[in-house]
Amino acid sequence: MPAFRIAPAVAEAFPGTLIALVVATGVRGREPWPHTATAVQDLEQRLADGTWRPADDTDPRIEAWHTAYRSFGTNPRRIRPSVDALGRRLAKKGSLPRINPAVDSYNSVSVRHGLPAGAFDLAHVTADVDIRHADGTESFTPLGEPGAVEHPKPGEVVYADAAGVLTRHWNHRDAHRTRVTEDSAHVAFVLETLRADRDGDLLKVAADELQRLLAPHADQTAVHYLSPAQPQAAA
Repeated sequence: MPAFRIAPAVAEAFPGTLIALVVATGVRGREPWPHTATAVQDLEQRLADGTWRPADDTDPRIEAWHTAYRSFGTNPRRIRPSVDALGRRLAKKGSLPRINPAVDSYNSVSVRHGLPAGAFDLAHVTADVDIRHADGTESFTPLGEPGAVEHPKPGEVVYADAAGVLTRHWNHRDAHRTRVTEDSAHVAFVLETLRADRDGDLLKVAADELQRLLAPHADQTAVHYLSPAQPQAAA
């Protein structure tokens, strides 16, 4: 099984990092996921009622990511952290995109708690995954654009395995190769904060919520945590 690691330079630059790694094996993505459907509908209804709104770039949870993006040369108002972009889309359209049950699950948890989330189909991950600074030589094929090839800028924080980059700008966009589909059976989900001192408990609540959505539709689930003090966990 691959390991996920926070590189020493990233740990030093972002000492408050805490990442929940929620691993699901034997995922059954083609059966109904009623609890996920209800979670998504509940968010949309609360937005319509005016009783809740997604976090925006005035929220400290989002602001921390904007500051991080600027630190490695990314303009966060042009290239937004995933939770920021998802929340803006929800606020504008009044609904979340329906992709497949596993993706819908982490999207709902992400926007509900104002924390970036993503996922990787581990069947298509090559060796271990490092959260590190890009050196400028790596290649990246964006989700939904299988014919495109990008090259992250040196210093940009990425998730990367032995075959290439799996996310750009830390959590802006996932790679096409490791996208989660209805047929993905072994999946690693991530939830992230840069402020464990402030939002560590929130992250753990979100990870537990995601695990509860996944558990009825997987043979096994587990949650691990990565931090500068514990920079590695096996998926």
